Amino acid sequence: MSILYVSPHPDAFPSLRALIAARYGEAGEGPGWGGAHPRICLQPPPTSRTPFPPPRLPALEQGPGGLWVWGATAVSQLLWPAGLGGPGGSRAAVLVQQWVSYADTELIPAACGATLPALGLRSSAQDPQAVLGALGRALSPLEEWLRLHTYLAGEAPTLADLAAVTALLLPFRYVLDPPARRIWNNVTRWFVTCVRQPEFRAVLGEVVLYSGARPLSHQPGPETPALPKTAAQLKKEAKKREKLEKFQQKQKIQQQQPPAGEQKKPKPEKREKRDPGVITYDLPTPPGEKKDVSGPMPDSYSPRYVEAAWYPWWEQQGFFKPEYGRPNVSAANPRGVFMMCIPPPNVTGSLHLGHALTNAIQDSLTRWHRMRGETTLWNPGCDHAGIATQVVVEKKLWREQGLSRHQLGREAFLQEVWKWKEEKGDRIYHQLKKLGSSLDWDRACFTMDPKLSAAVTEAFVRLHEEGVIYRSTRLVNWSCTLNSAISDIEVDKKELTGRTLLSVPGYKEKVEFGVLVSFAYKVQDSDEEVVVATTRIETMLGDVAVAVHPKDTRYQHLKGKNVIHPFLSRSLPIVFDEFVDMDFGTGAVKITPAHDQNDYEVGQRHGLEAISIMDSRGALINVPPPFLGLPRFEARKAVLVALKERGLFRGVEDNPMVVPLCNRSKDVVEPLLRPQWYVRCGEMAQAASAAVTRGDLRILPEAHQRTWHAWMDNIREWCISRQLWWGHRIPAYFVTVSDPAVPPGEDPDGRYWVSGRNEAEAREKAAKEFGVSPDKISLQQDEDVLDTWFSSGLFPLSIFGWPNQSEDLSVFYPGTLLETGHDILFFWVARMVMLGLKLTGRLPFREVYLHAIVRDAHGRKMSKSLGNVIDPLDVIYGVSLQGLHDQLLNSNLDPSEVEKAKEGQKADFPAGIPECGTDALRFGLCAYTSQGRDINLDVNRILGYRHFCNKLWNATKFALRGLGKGFVPSPTSQPGGHESLVDRWIRSRLTEAVRLSNQGFQAYDFPAATTAQYSFWLYELCDVYLECLKPVLNGVDQVAAECARQTLYTCLDVGLRLLSPFMPFVTEELFQRLPRRMPQAPPSLCVTPYPEPSECSWKDPEAEAALELALSITRAVRSLRADYNLTRIRPDCFLEVADEATGALASAVSGYVQALSSAGVVAVLALGAPAPQGCAVALASDRCSIHLQLQGLVDPVRELGKLQAKRVEAQRQAQRLRERRAASGYPVKVPLEVQEADEAKLQQTEAELRKVDEAIALFQKML
Repeated sequence: MSILYVSPHPDAFPSLRALIAARYGEAGEGPGWGGAHPRICLQPPPTSRTPFPPPRLPALEQGPGGLWVWGATAVSQLLWPAGLGGPGGSRAAVLVQQWVSYADTELIPAACGATLPALGLRSSAQDPQAVLGALGRALSPLEEWLRLHTYLAGEAPTLADLAAVTALLLPFRYVLDPPARRIWNNVTRWFVTCVRQPEFRAVLGEVVLYSGARPLSHQPGPETPALPKTAAQLKKEAKKREKLEKFQQKQKIQQQQPPAGEQKKPKPEKREKRDPGVITYDLPTPPGEKKDVSGPMPDSYSPRYVEAAWYPWWEQQGFFKPEYGRPNVSAANPRGVFMMCIPPPNVTGSLHLGHALTNAIQDSLTRWHRMRGETTLWNPGCDHAGIATQVVVEKKLWREQGLSRHQLGREAFLQEVWKWKEEKGDRIYHQLKKLGSSLDWDRACFTMDPKLSAAVTEAFVRLHEEGVIYRSTRLVNWSCTLNSAISDIEVDKKELTGRTLLSVPGYKEKVEFGVLVSFAYKVQDSDEEVVVATTRIETMLGDVAVAVHPKDTRYQHLKGKNVIHPFLSRSLPIVFDEFVDMDFGTGAVKITPAHDQNDYEVGQRHGLEAISIMDSRGALINVPPPFLGLPRFEARKAVLVALKERGLFRGVEDNPMVVPLCNRSKDVVEPLLRPQWYVRCGEMAQAASAAVTRGDLRILPEAHQRTWHAWMDNIREWCISRQLWWGHRIPAYFVTVSDPAVPPGEDPDGRYWVSGRNEAEAREKAAKEFGVSPDKISLQQDEDVLDTWFSSGLFPLSIFGWPNQSEDLSVFYPGTLLETGHDILFFWVARMVMLGLKLTGRLPFREVYLHAIVRDAHGRKMSKSLGNVIDPLDVIYGVSLQGLHDQLLNSNLDPSEVEKAKEGQKADFPAGIPECGTDALRFGLCAYTSQGRDINLDVNRILGYRHFCNKLWNATKFALRGLGKGFVPSPTSQPGGHESLVDRWIRSRLTEAVRLSNQGFQAYDFPAATTAQYSFWLYELCDVYLECLKPVLNGVDQVAAECARQTLYTCLDVGLRLLSPFMPFVTEELFQRLPRRMPQAPPSLCVTPYPEPSECSWKDPEAEAALELALSITRAVRSLRADYNLTRIRPDCFLEVADEATGALASAVSGYVQALSSAGVVAVLALGAPAPQGCAVALASDRCSIHLQLQGLVDPVRELGKLQAKRVEAQRQAQRLRERRAASGYPVKVPLEVQEADEAKLQQTEAELRKVDEAIALFQKML
């Protein structure tokens, strides 16, 4: 067996790193090296079994006498599961290796340097602020990277996160106080996210962050007895102390001597930055009037300023209507038609992040299609939300008037609901407008509107006449509190691990769940008994049989026998059925057909009676005293007592189970037998499945097609009755015939029910059915209403007036696309497809795109009790931590849940949520939307996109200054022929951004589109082109300057159009400040043509190759400047090239290198000519090296000292790797991917050695 040796000290972070990696190996497919999980040993290995020198902890012995591996990096890599961040050729794997190396070489020294002196474990000759500054410099790359990423490499923790988190454990525990953590906000968020992962938590427990109050002189962690040290160890420590003292003395001398040529100057005082406050748009602009942008741009981007006034103007101008720019919607359009209807939100609802994601995606698609010139309609609507609305109004009625709906009466209650709807029902429409949703509000529909209600009645009557809708008595999900059947989507599944007490509406005391109660039934005319078990002991009063498996030998002799019910005057047959699990419990189960779906099916197979023992309120019926009339959970206690009194109780044990809860009332759902209306779904489901198989209907991502077919192949009949008052009352009537020849009917008998578009039609049908005159017919309309999903399933039809013909119906049905969350694929999408095909013979849409579900930054489902539910408006406008707490106090959470939720909010949003704005939220949500994956939303990443908006703002502001007031753009965007190399390059990169953006929209690959646009604006336009432009605009060459201005204008014009679907507000604001190419240009960016590859076809491989060389040289120069801390000096740069072609190219881009790298002179050396003395060397490409002049700029003595230490460490690492690879059994026992990683690391270390040796030689020449 393999053994993992680790330190027992709670702060030994290398050992903790190995232990966490082992945890991941256990949770995954096993350790990456392929062996078994190792045994953990909390002490050093016996010296008799260790190699020489003794290994550092952690150490891994791969079997007795096997290969030894030591050191946190190597051990963790072996223990980590294969494929989750291990070595390999992929970009992600390379990224992991880079961050692991960074943690080992930068983070650990900086973390230990800052923490150990503060803990009194190491004396520090340096100023405490200096060591903290070193830690800050090490954290800076992390902070920047994590601004836009949840983890270091991918969407889940990898070896990179493990290495970096454990490296930073000590600072977070003992040094980084709350103010410091606010500075490193993104690092803190990532650190907390990681240590809360189960694998981290299992090893680290609850990581307590440093409060600033703990005395730092105290030894960290609990007292742990130190292991006795050997004489060799003591001698080694003495040598280390001696070396350390010599080194510190040397450091003090060097610090007292300033470097040559450098004189200390007093630092100028930093000017305090003035907080401009919130910038708002205050110019008087009546709603619907165009915003005034004639004034100067504010100094910085402000979401409140930018987003003011635009939406009312867009709406007033009719930009969102499909008729805009054409005589009518029927007018021929060669571009085609795009139609999509909104998934109608509940009238009771308010925005949550799921809505925000849905609308960000849908609006981006709609704006893209509209800008492409298609006849575009995004139709809004709202669902009447039967149960939710009725509950809200009932509570309001009781709170304000002390009345129940039954006291008020049906008609008066419905008037109260309509009154509430008129007052509150359009709230969500206002919120959708805040998100910038470009819906045609003149076509907004409510599912209870007369037009939509007529469609619902028509559909019911047609389907009833065809026999597709029928009446039947079956088991339904029943909410005793609501006194109604509910759909599957309204049932929450609460998982219990064992005995749990739950609060149930109507009961003062909590009710016990998660236990299995065993009791005995006596076999009739025998001394034997059959023991059964149940989680709902009260239902035994409705038992009609006991079932066993036909092959169970224990019960073969009981065929034909009965058992005696202890409380009822009936015997129960023992039936044999294959559904019974012989291995569960005793292999015998009680059968209660009226209260369990499986039991109901058994009862149908064996002709058993179904006896209901609960009424609609959950009180017991059809049972003897003392149980009669008891509430169901009071009866649970009474039955248990009675069984014990009769000596039939056999035990109780914990039982993991799922409790179904009504998500409206939080009541425990009961399966009850009730006569209801059902839809036969078999044939409709086959047609819907076939449509996908044929390709008539595309479902994306394609992974959901398998789910689609599985549902359709196993579909059940659909219960559409709801025992409510608010909703579409079922247009079915129970018939009573005043004729002795016709016997009276019963409710479950479908022959005594007729449907009609009105009562007169129903009466005629009934008279014809029973062969009597209409005057002998009495009708009673069903009191129930239809399931909300029935009317929602008709939404693509009913919004256009079906069954009546209309222009909208002929143009916009079938629609183009249905976009929604994958969680309602069956509940809504499938039903729209089935009903559309059945009623019209046509699909309601051609494509379905299903987006992911939004979770929090830690991957948890959003829940009020966790405090991680985020209101999109809080992200848009910002909210303090206290504001988040106040929202919890106004919720319906229990006080204990409120405290838990507050802790969650405090951990995730210690400073509240900053104002991000609508554009940043929309862009961030779309950037997150990878197909087929849930979204772990990190608000800090949204804040990163707010900074991106600020970059757009400043770039446009600079560009407008560069263009000048008198600038006139050319009539077309085509180049004039005199463009410089960098002009051609930026046009080429713009062409690529246009291509990728259109491809992304067409393929619903939103991250591809957002990444292309983000990269173009930030990394290409701002970081490169604008920097290269500055000397041109300030130069004397007017032709070059004019070409640059025209190119810059094209970049702004096309770039803003590219971004507009994702960021409508800031792009409109900036676009309106640009001059127009033509006087008849469209008035708004949202109706301006979207850039297409045919318009922007400026791909220029030659220019791209030249600028790539310039950027490679720039990166190398910047790297050297950082290495030698030349931040305020412009050193000269000499380029050594391999051939004349590269030399010519380097000469052409030397000016750009100078501008981008802040170098002094940039000169290309003649072929074979030596570089000046005293230069640092770096490789820009295989054809070009750079020599950066250091002579007179750095202290060679100090640099040599650093390099010598670095050389010793690199040699030690290289030697250790060579010995490891030379060990016996290495090629056989070590996995191939680990061997490849070792080889790559050795090559990297040897390359570093060569680089260090070159630098040493350089500085020795400078002495």
